[in-house]
Amino acid sequence: MLADEFGREVSGVRVSLTDRCNFDCVYCHNEGLGDTRGPMAAQDHEMSADDVVRFLEVAAEFDVDSVKFTGGEPMLRQDLEEIIRRTPDSMEASMTTNGTFLPGRAEALVDAGLSRVNVSQDALDPEQFAAVTQSGAYDRVLEGVEAALDAGLAPVKLNMVVFEKTAGYVPEMVDHVAENDGLRLQLIEYMPELVGKPEWAIDIDRVHDWLGERADRVEHREMHDRRRYWIRDEDAPEEADVDGTTGGMVEIVDPVENPTFCANCHRVRVTHDGYLKGCLNRNDDLRSMGEMSKAEIRETFRETVANRVPFYGEYMVRNGDGEWEVNDEYLDTPAVSDTDGSRPEPVYDGGVEDGYGSTD
Repeated sequence: MLADEFGREVSGVRVSLTDRCNFDCVYCHNEGLGDTRGPMAAQDHEMSADDVVRFLEVAAEFDVDSVKFTGGEPMLRQDLEEIIRRTPDSMEASMTTNGTFLPGRAEALVDAGLSRVNVSQDALDPEQFAAVTQSGAYDRVLEGVEAALDAGLAPVKLNMVVFEKTAGYVPEMVDHVAENDGLRLQLIEYMPELVGKPEWAIDIDRVHDWLGERADRVEHREMHDRRRYWIRDEDAPEEADVDGTTGGMVEIVDPVENPTFCANCHRVRVTHDGYLKGCLNRNDDLRSMGEMSKAEIRETFRETVANRVPFYGEYMVRNGDGEWEVNDEYLDTPAVSDTDGSRPEPVYDGGVEDGYGSTD
């Protein structure tokens, strides 16, 4: 297994299959690339199934044992089942989706080898949900969650981005997963350095504190140094055993201004158009795989891992005033642009320096 110079082994990859989406969520950062979503029809710049599988086969050679397929909305890819079926057997395949296409396809995805699924659900009310996602697909998402459960994908993890427009719905969502077997909840801290709108950010520590008071049990998860809160259904008998099989689990993903989170990152990412990147927050480290052979992908993968840098605490450091700024050591890192000019030369957007500092 490859490791960067900070000792962080890369055990997982996150592969975007498309930047197309049938939602228009107000917080979307499109895997750190910004809101670049285009027409809903399939686009020529998207990696083919062969491209994706070729990369995964190389990653498996380095003992990468998991892949999460993302988008955009990955289920807009009609060859998704094929890609999952061709994923190396040594890799666990999971997916993040908005859930609207799970009815009718969940069983086929499981048959193809999908092990887990995250479904984005930011509210339990159709109007509130529509305000955040800019879609009227609330009922369809609920049907998708049920389809995933029926297909054997339990536990289904619900993703909820926590910011000004959703924070008030957190208690209701926590109760929802505590009351429904097979559901878990992942609260994702809003990342203004990727999206903008710093006024939407909230203090995520307040959510941690509230969950700590509510939880029957709190456990530590090594990946990203996360905390998990086990919440018992308030209507369940007092003797109910909260052991991971009863009650609900809530986990917070809190990367903003968090060096500990970055120090425990073990993933690299692949964009929908075939660029490797070592960090979600950066686009100055993109490396195009293009029409590479496996040998060339191996070398590119090695270099991407070797050049990974923890975003907070290393790439971004605090100055004398306690504000985050880019570490001079990395200012001259050359960006990698595509030879055919299909993607502009990637640059760091300066969001954190502009003052709003630090989703899966």
